[in-house]
Amino acid sequence: MSIPEPPADPLSYPWKDSPREPGRGREIADGVVGLRLAMPGRLNHINVWLLRDDDGWVIVDTGINSEEIQECWEGIFEEYLDGRPITRVIATPLHNDHTGQAGWLTRRWGVELHMSRTEFFMCKVMASDGPQDVPEDAIRFYRRAGFEKQRLDGYRRRFGTFGARISQLPAGYHRLSDGEILSLDGRKWRVVVGRGHSPEHVCLYCPDLKLLISGDQVLPRITPNVSVNPSEPHANPLREWLRSCAQLQEALPADLLVLPAHEDPFYGLHERLQGLIDFHEGGLSRLRDLCSEPRRAVDVFPALFKRQVNDMMFFAATGESIAHLHYALEEGQLELEEDAEGVAWYRSR
Repeated sequence: MSIPEPPADPLSYPWKDSPREPGRGREIADGVVGLRLAMPGRLNHINVWLLRDDDGWVIVDTGINSEEIQECWEGIFEEYLDGRPITRVIATPLHNDHTGQAGWLTRRWGVELHMSRTEFFMCKVMASDGPQDVPEDAIRFYRRAGFEKQRLDGYRRRFGTFGARISQLPAGYHRLSDGEILSLDGRKWRVVVGRGHSPEHVCLYCPDLKLLISGDQVLPRITPNVSVNPSEPHANPLREWLRSCAQLQEALPADLLVLPAHEDPFYGLHERLQGLIDFHEGGLSRLRDLCSEPRRAVDVFPALFKRQVNDMMFFAATGESIAHLHYALEEGQLELEEDAEGVAWYRSR
C-alpha cells in the first residue's frame, strides 16, 4: 500500500533565500530576528528567534547542547544584540533542539527560563534519565508493539541520550499559560498552546506584526511527530493533535506569517492546518484497511509513512503508529487482542 503524493504546495514563502549558514540572521519584522542553528540528523537545523524587549532581547528556542552551538551563540550576541542584554529565554516544546542550551543561556545572562508547566517538568524528568536507568515497563511497551530482541537491545543502548544534549536546566522557571500576554517592546505577544506533538507546546502570536512563532506545532513541509511513549503508554495524542489543529484554525487569523522551528517562514496557516488534519485522517483510513488482518504497531508503517522506515526513524515511527492505533481503537474502529507473549494485535471491526 502506498500513500498518494500530496497536491502542489498551497503555501507561499516570502524568502526563497532564507539564510542557511548557522548563526546568520534575517530581520523578519521590526524587532524580530530569525537565525538558524545546526543540529544532527535529517532536519539538520533549527530556527531560533530574537525578539526585542525594550532595552534587551528575548531568545525563543536555543539549539542542542554542544560547544559548537555555544560558540555560535557568542557570535550571535556580538553581531545582533547591539550591546543590549538577553532578558529572558523561552522554549516552545521540551525537545532538546529547543531546550538544549536553555540552562547555559539562563546562567550566561542571569535570566529566567520561560516554559509551560508540563513541558518544563517533563523535560526535567527526561533529562535526568541515565543510560543505566532503562525501565522494565518501557521494554514491555516496545515488546508489546512488536519489537524483536535486536530492537529492544537498540532501545537499551540509546536510553538516556536525551539528557546528553541538554545543559543542566535551572531549578526553577517562569510558567507560561495559554492566553497569557507578554509585553515586549510595546507589543503584545499572546501565548497559544498546542497539544499532541508535545503535551503543552507554546506558540507566540503577535497581532500587531501579524506573526506566529509556531515552534514544531505547525511546520510547512513536514508533519510533526505525534507519538505514544512508554512514559504514558495509554495516551491518545492524536486526538489532542487533531483538536489543536482545529482550535488553532478558529483562534488565529489566516493571514499570519508563520515562523516555524524548521524549514522556511510561510503564509497559509489555515491551509497548512487543514492539510495536517487531512494527512492524519487519510492515514487512519489506510490504517483501517490494512488492519483487515491482525497487525502489530510495527506492521502498519506502510499505511502512515510514504518513505521506507529506516533504523533512525524506527522508534518515532513506532510511537506514531501506536498513536493512530489508539485513536482508532477509542473510536471503536479497531479491536485489540494480546497474544501469550504480550504483543498487541489490532484488527478492524
